[in-house]
Amino acid sequence: MTTMTAAAFGIVAMLTGAFCSAVPAGAAQPHWPAPLVIGTASPGGTYAVYGEGLARILTRDLGTPVNTRSTEGPSQNIMLLENGEVHIGFVTTGAALQAWNGTGPWTGGKEFRSMSVMFPMYDTPFQFMAFEEANVRTIADLAGKRIGAGPQAGTAGTYVPEILKTLKVEATISHGDWAELADRMQRREIDALAVAAGVPFPSFAELEARNKVRYIPLTPDQIVALRLAMPELTPSVVPAGSYPSLRGNYQTVGLYNFAVAHRDLPIDLVYQIVRTVFTRHEELVEVHPAAAATVPGNFGRNTFLPFHPGAARYFEEIGAAGIVLAD
Repeated sequence: MTTMTAAAFGIVAMLTGAFCSAVPAGAAQPHWPAPLVIGTASPGGTYAVYGEGLARILTRDLGTPVNTRSTEGPSQNIMLLENGEVHIGFVTTGAALQAWNGTGPWTGGKEFRSMSVMFPMYDTPFQFMAFEEANVRTIADLAGKRIGAGPQAGTAGTYVPEILKTLKVEATISHGDWAELADRMQRREIDALAVAAGVPFPSFAELEARNKVRYIPLTPDQIVALRLAMPELTPSVVPAGSYPSLRGNYQTVGLYNFAVAHRDLPIDLVYQIVRTVFTRHEELVEVHPAAAATVPGNFGRNTFLPFHPGAARYFEEIGAAGIVLAD
């Protein structure tokens, strides 16, 4: 298994700007799967936008077809990866930790260990938003409200019920894809959205363009309570200006996202994917601003998943130390 020692965290942090200058050439190999399939999430979310853009870049630069598959999010991506139905999946550290140890209720006690890390994506802050007319100013004000939390197996769908339970807030949770939930909110059929996604979240931006909205913050005490109840959560911030009406930094909790590959995906293919992601970084940021955090130094946000040997090869090439392949 591939592991990263604690000493490696500081080393990879120095690699944020260490990208290869060469542009990958299209060189599809006969042993590469075609089409290559990426498990993303539901329409209207950051995973979907990021994944579509990544697929276009990889299709062009690797000379092989790359498709995306809409899913319910990280948990389903992990299961599809395990079953060989997708080759790459987007996951959060929370879902990945549950899968690796077989502790999440959705795992049925099974350990899912076919995934290996390719590259870091971005932080996923939990964000709560309501229309100003709903008069919701605090998390406590969500009591008795109708809250859209995305697909049931998605990050928000999994965590938001636990977050509200921990904070002793009783509300009605609605599930569905984000585009559908945003439309229901626009029709005033639900009162708020509770999202875990990269910033800016597409459905939030669309709703804000048509309505006056309010972002509902977590208090410092609530953040502490949530991290005690769910240690995989980390402090997270949505910077002021990420949305037009967000005038101050939005303090919350979050999970980090990684792109993982099936451990049996060819080493040379994964190497080329990782190399392409970093050499085409500016283009990926144009796809979605959250990709600004898709840099080598953020590999240190992973502390338990193995690295794919193809990714390890890339990091060795750019001078990374501390990524060790164990027997």
